[in-house]
Amino acid sequence: MDKTIQKVWFITGASRGLGLALAIQLLEQGQKVAATSRSIEELKSAIGTTDSFLALSVDILNEESVSAAIEQTVSHFGKLDIIVNNAGYGLAGAIEELTDAESRQNFDVNVFGSLNVIRKAMPYLRKQGSGHIFNIASIGGFTGAFPGFGIYCATKFAVHGFSESLREEVKNFGVKVTVVSPGYFRTDFLKGSSLNVPLNQMEEYAEVRAVQTAHEQDINGNQPGDPKKAAAAFISVANIQNPPAHLFLGEDAYELASAKITAVQKEMEEFAYIGKATGFEYQTDQHTY
Repeated sequence: MDKTIQKVWFITGASRGLGLALAIQLLEQGQKVAATSRSIEELKSAIGTTDSFLALSVDILNEESVSAAIEQTVSHFGKLDIIVNNAGYGLAGAIEELTDAESRQNFDVNVFGSLNVIRKAMPYLRKQGSGHIFNIASIGGFTGAFPGFGIYCATKFAVHGFSESLREEVKNFGVKVTVVSPGYFRTDFLKGSSLNVPLNQMEEYAEVRAVQTAHEQDINGNQPGDPKKAAAAFISVANIQNPPAHLFLGEDAYELASAKITAVQKEMEEFAYIGKATGFEYQTDQHTY
């Protein structure tokens, strides 16, 4: 990023993972960063203190808290350029064994928290006629072929959906939107409070437990993705005049996305004779079921 062009970044969930790597790299490049966490002390401990860094304690589920953080950012830095909705957590568990409360909480944080940030940031971006919103989803928001991660995948599918619509809604205001789908990156996402598991686990779901255990023990610490390189990718895309609507990060994400696209295309072609034969004007004389 050209250091002569200073931008103001607002990053949620920046005390760990990709958000932390991005905040550190931006500050090293002379950019201005407002970063949120539930604990200011945790942020300052992870990042340090500098005039270019604003640490904010924010509850993304509280609209007043989010609004105050956005206002404080604009007041402190004079503007707001880039939003990174990074806050979220993983949830492992079969759909049957996860309670309504456990499922809703994952949606609250991963979906509605980001929507709160967007809702409060858009008036500033719309008024200035520029801006870029990055919504961090997951490759699990593009393909749900992960037993035991159905609810988490559903939250990230939702992020894909509202990001695509938001992109169309705000493009005439000069605001850009990119939904990011990382694969496995070597962060602490698969341990501690970043990965929740069901309170009531059912022994019938042996495959789910195996997948859960693999993520917690085998995959954790061995993820192929480098968070620093992911941060560099964010910064690179932020400088593109016409950035992508979808940004997949990691070779594993590309492989999984390609497999999903291929499988869907194959099924569409195979069952087109059924799917297309549902219109009033469709001729079925030469088509049999």
